[in-house]
Amino acid sequence: MSLVTKRDGASMTPTALVNDPALLDDLLRLTAAADCELVRVPDADALRPLWQTAPFVLLDPAGARACASADLPRRDGVFLVCSGDPPWEESLTVGVERVFSLPSDGERLIAELADIREGPPLRDGRVVAVLGGRGGAGASVLCAAVALAAVGTGSESLLVDCDPLGGGIDLTLGAEQVTGARWPAVQVSGRVPMSALRSALPAKGNLTVLSCDREGPGPTPQAVTAVLDAGRRAGCTVVCDLPRHLPPAAEAALDRADMAVMVVPAEVRAAAAARRVADRVTGSLRLVVRGPSPAGLKAEEVADVVGVPLLTQMRPEPRLAAILEHGRFPSRGPLAAAAREILQELRS
Repeated sequence: MSLVTKRDGASMTPTALVNDPALLDDLLRLTAAADCELVRVPDADALRPLWQTAPFVLLDPAGARACASADLPRRDGVFLVCSGDPPWEESLTVGVERVFSLPSDGERLIAELADIREGPPLRDGRVVAVLGGRGGAGASVLCAAVALAAVGTGSESLLVDCDPLGGGIDLTLGAEQVTGARWPAVQVSGRVPMSALRSALPAKGNLTVLSCDREGPGPTPQAVTAVLDAGRRAGCTVVCDLPRHLPPAAEAALDRADMAVMVVPAEVRAAAAARRVADRVTGSLRLVVRGPSPAGLKAEEVADVVGVPLLTQMRPEPRLAAILEHGRFPSRGPLAAAAREILQELRS
């Protein structure tokens, strides 16, 4: 099998001395689930030159005995896979760090394999959730603008649509013709590698998009949790578009979010509606007030009514609707400035 390498050229591929047929079948199934390569060696002599360089080594009981007899030096990251009682004496001799009883410990092993496959992130991932204080507030547009702004700073971004009645955030981006999976076709749970999402979902450069489709149900809470966690582990800026009625999937996104942002037009009725939405949001919530105000309301006054700290306000932006209708986003102006302020607050 081909080697997967880190950016600095060091091997990221775990090495296995596993010859038990049943354990090997389980191991190959788990590495496939983790989208992880695996180097197999037939005996301790073949393992010796890879012993110190592999990110971790997988042994079955016979492999542990062989390594103990070969007097291989102790090292970190030696794991034992077994289906019965481990050979404790030989395991101690070679420094086995963890024991995985297969198939029951399969999910734990997938997590270890997925960490190797992903490699260390370039930066810590962050998750921000965006929702509207009332219908038509412009939350989806701001959500997409934040994801694009993150890409503009050199970050990989993952845009996740959690509003099945919103028409699909791929339409907001003008990416409805880009091939790739949408909700509800993405059925995931537990540990998911970001590499698998990149290969399955629509993308525009460093922006990966998981949109709701024009028909069918939206995501499950378990699927949202798995996707957001994958993006965070990979160092992405994850931006979630949430409906204001907050179904279970949206609540799962809020539970994972480092910050939530609510967009509210500078209108009396919108502020009253947003107050009710804000009462249902848990965690850190910030307000973005969008002008113009027909009654001359100031952004600070809207924030007082809603009871949420003001993050920024957006001045009216001429011709914005026409620009967005063509799937384009301005790089300057109130929308782009608000997106950058949200990113700055998220990363502070």
